[in-house]
Amino acid sequence: MKKLLGISILTLLIGITSVNAQDTTKKVTTTLKEDAAKVGNKTAELASKGKNAITDKIYKDKEGPNGETIYINKHSKYYWIDKKGHKVPISKNKLQDKI
Repeated sequence: MKKLLGISILTLLIGITSVNAQDTTKKVTTTLKEDAAKVGNKTAELASKGKNAITDKIYKDKEGPNGETIYINKHSKYYWIDKKGHKVPISKNKLQDKI
């Protein structure tokens, strides 16, 4: 009887531990995916800014609504780079003077 009781308690503890391990694995996997996405976005942003600083002109006297660096492409279109590395077009009347 004592042996049966000991085995059932041990089985119960192992079952609880495995459920916690699965929850922890899901949390770590989710956190890892989110962090990888953040790193990828930052890499894309820096790569886009570096490329566009070389290929396009930087508008030195003006900035975007939130202080973004403004670029001018070969077609005289104004844009800035967002946090994911995408070009965001902006009209000339929305530009602000740099302080």
